[in-house]
Amino acid sequence: MSRKVIISCAVTGSIHTPSMSPHLPLTPLQIAEEAIAAAEAGAAVLHLHARDPQDGSPSFDPAVFRQFLPDIARQTNAVINITTGGSHTMTLEQRLAAALDVSPEMASCNMGSMNFGYFQVLDKLKEFRFDWEHDYLDGSRNRIFRNTFGDIEHIMTTLGGGHGTRFEFECYDVGHLYTLKHFVDRGLVKGTLFLQFALGILGGIGADPENLTHMKRIADKLFGTNYQWSVLAAGRHQMPMATQAALMGGHVRVGLEDSLYVGRGQLATSNADQVRQIRSILETLGLDVATPDEARAMLELKGRTGVKLP
Repeated sequence: MSRKVIISCAVTGSIHTPSMSPHLPLTPLQIAEEAIAAAEAGAAVLHLHARDPQDGSPSFDPAVFRQFLPDIARQTNAVINITTGGSHTMTLEQRLAAALDVSPEMASCNMGSMNFGYFQVLDKLKEFRFDWEHDYLDGSRNRIFRNTFGDIEHIMTTLGGGHGTRFEFECYDVGHLYTLKHFVDRGLVKGTLFLQFALGILGGIGADPENLTHMKRIADKLFGTNYQWSVLAAGRHQMPMATQAALMGGHVRVGLEDSLYVGRGQLATSNADQVRQIRSILETLGLDVATPDEARAMLELKGRTGVKLP
């Protein structure tokens, strides 16, 4: 039997700004339409952030999330995965607000504090649609994305223990795997883990085959067979690293949060563009794309029961 591969799609994120691409979804309607189209193209998991409808800046407001989440839930069977990473400008309470409001099947959890640099885009981007963009990008020089041991424990106990939400554990470096092992050993994380190896962010591990192989080897050492794993890679590394992950037995993540492109110098016009591209690659390799319910089974999710959406 062919192996099932889960496609996750990160629809908008909080790193890219409106001036970088006219196709980046900003309004609730755009986010809903993009997510629904990505699910129709084959994404089983939708990783979701919100943006201010007026200027496209990152938003933590549950009311904004609720302007697009119900439509996505009604029109797709995809797993809704809500960020707890938000952006580097938000407090922990702000980053958790939407997930606690909705009680989703899945949420992301960054496995450590880190330098998270995207200021380097200012070397190329000189004109901005909105005033906030320049200072936001430049601010990543001096801000740390914070997720301390205490923060992670709070996320795991309030959202995981309190709501039955399971996590996409975002691991940006090898040390993040050891941090996760600490929480597994303490009994705060149980069941099958879902690791997301995040490659190519300035401040984290680089996006190359050797690093991916190393991350997988350490995960095997720490967790044995008790995990599923996926890869996200920033920018031009997205498709090559996703393809390598699939060849190595992993799952894949694409989406405009991670890369704005679908080929060299070619902007993706939608998230669905990238989903269709990686789906074509997977099927060419003889792999089957997992349905949402197959993804739920593999990741041991609670299902739509208990999610506070229609």
